[in-house]
Amino acid sequence: MLVELIFKGGPVMIPIILLSVVALALILDRFLALWKIRLNILQFARDVFASLQEGHMEKALERCEGVRHPIGAVFKTGLLNRTLKAGQIEKIMEREGEKQIHSLERYLGGLIVIIGVEPMLGFLGTITGLIRAFMTWERLGSDITVNTLAAGIYEAMITTAAGLIIAIPYYIAYHMILGKIKGHAQEISYFGNELIDLLVRHKEEGVR
Repeated sequence: MLVELIFKGGPVMIPIILLSVVALALILDRFLALWKIRLNILQFARDVFASLQEGHMEKALERCEGVRHPIGAVFKTGLLNRTLKAGQIEKIMEREGEKQIHSLERYLGGLIVIIGVEPMLGFLGTITGLIRAFMTWERLGSDITVNTLAAGIYEAMITTAAGLIIAIPYYIAYHMILGKIKGHAQEISYFGNELIDLLVRHKEEGVR
């Protein structure tokens, strides 16, 4: 039944299906990437802060290197540049954070393009299907029957439905991924500022 509908959808179904496969691959890739970096960020931050307060800088660095989450790289950058002024440390950590978040957002640009194009292809199929139906009507004139119009009408309706059926869940998945990435960015920013404050306090205490 499904294969039959695809064939009745006409040639426009080819790019619709191909792009849907590409988009699915991108979504799975991003979900897998986010799953791999899963981390209890609060516990991680507490571990690093505790090591710093105890004076175990190497232990704190090892903890940062032992996680896949972007916050590990951001914290490590801050620790390695702890001798700089607070503003400088903040800028360096922000650059590293942007780099890490950009890595998580890889392919999302292409994904949203596909999501936007899918309904357009569906509408294109609607137009070509209706053109086909009216051309048949024009050719047959008064001899036209429902059966002869059916192919064009099928093409018009199936492609529109296919484009929307694909675009809607993919659009939801895109925003789920984007929301998760934004959540990571906010956590990195929050705990990054706490790390900077802690480093500054340690530096001040060392001067005293």
